[in-house]
Amino acid sequence: MSEQLIIPTTEPFFYPGDETGCLLIHGFTGTPKEMHPMGKYLAGQGYSVLGVRLAGHATQLEDMARMRYWDWMASVEDGWHMLRGSTKRVFVVGLSMGGVLTLLFASRYPVAGAVAMATPAEVPVEGAQRPLVPLSRLLSLVLPFLDKEDGKWFNPEVEKDHISYPSHPLRSVYELDKLVKLMRAGLPEITAPVLLMHSRDDADVPYEDANTLCEEIGSADKEVLLVEGSNHVITRDGDTMRVFKAAADFIRRVTAGE
Repeated sequence: MSEQLIIPTTEPFFYPGDETGCLLIHGFTGTPKEMHPMGKYLAGQGYSVLGVRLAGHATQLEDMARMRYWDWMASVEDGWHMLRGSTKRVFVVGLSMGGVLTLLFASRYPVAGAVAMATPAEVPVEGAQRPLVPLSRLLSLVLPFLDKEDGKWFNPEVEKDHISYPSHPLRSVYELDKLVKLMRAGLPEITAPVLLMHSRDDADVPYEDANTLCEEIGSADKEVLLVEGSNHVITRDGDTMRVFKAAADFIRRVTAGE
């Protein structure tokens, strides 16, 4: 069996900077590429930035199907320890499933702050299909992959070079469901400041999920920012500079208040 290489342009990335670290986490079936523009912006603010590649992503679908939720969590933990070795504090920043991992991580580790974008409060499937989610592990034995439909892109030029898996490994949907439930259970334990960002035009995850998560987070320092004119991938589509600036302002405010 030939070795599977990382898809070109989707490699993890690192920008050395000051004593504030930013750990960036991409989404379900996605790649570090969707976090790269935000990473370059935060690096331009002087921060040390690491964009991790979650296990099983950016290679081939079969690799992702073999992964379990703790493999994705381990990818985040590896990045955390790498940044902790060269910085004084680490902010965790994630998109979609990366946001789920961000909040779960913040409930277990002493992060300086957490930025969760387009984060689901439950696995985003149609209501009639929801009862099937807990059965997805068994269903994956006969239907390994499900085709997916990407939502409307407000910037078609960006869509042209966006890279993600074309299908959902059904076993991975089961793992995502377990991950989301762990995150929800841990939300009251979060004490670090949290910024939740979501697009009102997100066709994949309803923006109301941001308010649901905010209500359950234990931290007294928490806020929700809603944007418009962007699809689910708010780090690449729509007014990305507003998203990037909001994250940088949040990091700057929290750091100044130490």
